[in-house]
Amino acid sequence: MKEMAKKILQLNMKYKIPTDVLAKAFMDLAKPISEVKGLEWKVWLHDPVKKMAGGIYLFKDEKSVNDYLNGKIVADIMKNPAVSDIDAKVFDVLPEHSKVTRAPI
Repeated sequence: MKEMAKKILQLNMKYKIPTDVLAKAFMDLAKPISEVKGLEWKVWLHDPVKKMAGGIYLFKDEKSVNDYLNGKIVADIMKNPAVSDIDAKVFDVLPEHSKVTRAPI
């Protein structure tokens, strides 16, 4: 049986709130995100100069990433007026190449 390809989700957004408010909101989201089925890990991203934030996520398979993108957490982010220009991209992981470069997969 063919192994299912792991998926990387790159999710970026602009924000319009003070950085400390954003940091608290993200901390409030960290636990629920950590409990998402099929999520192996997430790295949080932040560029205070450009007022952009986001994350790089590793999901075990396509179903898991699609469930997350169609679930409550992302829906709540999408309707939050404090963020805009939300961009989500999903990629296949190239496991052999990633192992050579010490990716945590």
